[in-house]
Amino acid sequence: MDIIAAAVAAFEADGFRGLGVDRVLAPSGTSTRTLYKHFGSKEGLVLAVLEERHRRFAEALEAAAPEGAGEGAGEGSGAEPVAVLFDTLRRWLGEHGARGCMLLRARAEYAGASDEIVALVRRQKQEFRALVATRVAAALGREDARLATQIWLLFEGATAAASVAEPEVVEAAKAAAAALLGAARGAAA
Repeated sequence: MDIIAAAVAAFEADGFRGLGVDRVLAPSGTSTRTLYKHFGSKEGLVLAVLEERHRRFAEALEAAAPEGAGEGAGEGSGAEPVAVLFDTLRRWLGEHGARGCMLLRARAEYAGASDEIVALVRRQKQEFRALVATRVAAALGREDARLATQIWLLFEGATAAASVAEPEVVEAAKAAAAALLGAARGAAA
């Protein structure tokens, strides 16, 4: 098990700040010297984990991207660009568990303690919000910033709610997003 994978598993299970470096490194068999050599600090490792998590979710979205909703087309080709967001989230939760957003949990734990981690999470969330806006524009054939924000909120809310409710909340959020899209299409007609 490599150090990033071990750290992801440890941080998912036990949080970030309260977890000692030795417990983070134990599953990978990595020494603290190696951690400091490659990441500089535990915070450096947290930053690398958050970058990896963000990249992997972006790859999952890209693999499922319908035509016209980003580069390439995966298994979701021809599907509604916004619906694919929620379908990808449902699969992600099935594979990784419904524990809420790792990025937001890191931000909450490091607020006031690490401006760098807070800034990274803010940037990642802004990137995702822009991606949602791109999907909304592809679905509507025009930009709609307010609708994009509403759908982004549904996605973020479904991610959080799935950690305390059944994962079917993702389907409810997907249906709400479809209703919002339908209303926006009707209003434009």
